[in-house]
Amino acid sequence: MLTIIDKYILKKYLTTFGVMLGLFAPIGIVIDVSEKINKMIENKIPVVDILIYYYHFTIYFTNLLFPIFLFLSVIWFTSKLANDTEIIAILSSGISFTRFLRPFIIGASIVSIIILLMGFFIVPKSSEGFNNFRYTYLRGDGKQAMRGESTDVFRQISNDEFIYVNSFDVASKTAYNFTYEKFTKDKLAYKISASRIQWNPKTKRYTLYDYVKRTVGGLDDKIEKLDKKEAKFNFDLEDLTPVVYIAETLSLVKLNRFIEKEKKRGSSNVNVYLVVLYKKYSIPVSAFILTIIAVSVSSMKRRGGMGLSLAIGIAVAFSFVFFDKIFGTLAEKSSFPPLLAVWFPNIIFGILAIILLRNAKE
Repeated sequence: MLTIIDKYILKKYLTTFGVMLGLFAPIGIVIDVSEKINKMIENKIPVVDILIYYYHFTIYFTNLLFPIFLFLSVIWFTSKLANDTEIIAILSSGISFTRFLRPFIIGASIVSIIILLMGFFIVPKSSEGFNNFRYTYLRGDGKQAMRGESTDVFRQISNDEFIYVNSFDVASKTAYNFTYEKFTKDKLAYKISASRIQWNPKTKRYTLYDYVKRTVGGLDDKIEKLDKKEAKFNFDLEDLTPVVYIAETLSLVKLNRFIEKEKKRGSSNVNVYLVVLYKKYSIPVSAFILTIIAVSVSSMKRRGGMGLSLAIGIAVAFSFVFFDKIFGTLAEKSSFPPLLAVWFPNIIFGILAIILLRNAKE
């Protein structure tokens, strides 16, 4: 059963975190608008698309900086409790510091479950909307605004099949400058090219425009040309998507399937996808670690007041994000194990949390 004190602290935990999100999300939107307003005007982007983009941006932005928001909110209201001598009164009543932590852990559990579910289902959709907007409207010099930036996607989809596209527009499910090569016993059997290829979700087939098929013969080649042709290929729509954000747009089940498929193909980008997968689990765990650190740092009344606690909190929060980015990039660009890279910040700051908690108890 939750006591009055538990309910009081838990309410403070959740409301302060909500207020922190409500304060920083608009700031992020304003900064983003100031950076992109010129291209939005130049490319004459519809207002509806802009509003949808900032809906996705808000979810993407808050999920990305969730550790900072959570840490600062706990530091803020715990420091206020300490400065008002409320924590001293609670501990003087016979409640142990471990018992005092219980509502904080409950609050961290609620937040971590929400973040976990969002990472599985909601964030991938927002990431897709966020990146679609950038690649459709904001990349390049504006001439390719409706096509997306040149991404040069090249993939081996089986032992003897290869595909290539110059650019891909996720919104219209269209790839440009498409090439498909089929080999038989290490020799090119035929090659298909098209100026663009579009996926039709209803028919589950691709439509190729300016279709050309060259079948390699013993003495001469056979060439087939059509303005438009429907065909079925042994690759998924995701295979045409730029590597930079494909994993972020997939739900948990689809991401697991995609990673297994890429492993079988021997893809060099598996580590990139594994980092995204492991972060879905590591980020919610960080809620507990950062909560314990924040309470341990700010639960004692200091001469510097809330300002000193906030300064320490900001330093720790940004250090956590720094380690998270550094080791994530290290796993993507090298042979460093993705699982260790993703969980390394939690391990380091988990040890720090234990040390600070022991000192706070004393």
